[in-house]
Amino acid sequence: MSIESTHETMMRFFKAEHDDSSMMADDVVFTLMSTGQESRGKEAVMGMMTYLYKVAFDAKAAPKVTIFGEDSAVAEYDFIGKHIGEFNGIPATGKDVCVPLCVVYDIENGQIKRGRIYFETPMLLQQLGVKM
Repeated sequence: MSIESTHETMMRFFKAEHDDSSMMADDVVFTLMSTGQESRGKEAVMGMMTYLYKVAFDAKAAPKVTIFGEDSAVAEYDFIGKHIGEFNGIPATGKDVCVPLCVVYDIENGQIKRGRIYFETPMLLQQLGVKM
């Protein structure tokens, strides 16, 4: 693959704002690196994203830095939104959050094959008022 092809795939993914799985491989895997929790397959990955961005939070991932390679991409985001539903046993607080998020994507045959998610959970919990 070329850098241009990776760029095209990722720009379609960013533009879709977590509402389109067409640029994902059927056997895509997203892993939350802090816990090892995995979502396997398009349906599971879309379910995880829907839960985070529309059920637990009303949120967007605002891209800050993107780097494209021949078969990979890295994106740094700000996860920005409002806590509107239960998350990790924490009932909705209505609090606004802004949390650093980084995802490393592996691209294969023009589709996202794997995503490794690095999310600053301690900062999120602090913003939600959870004592650790």
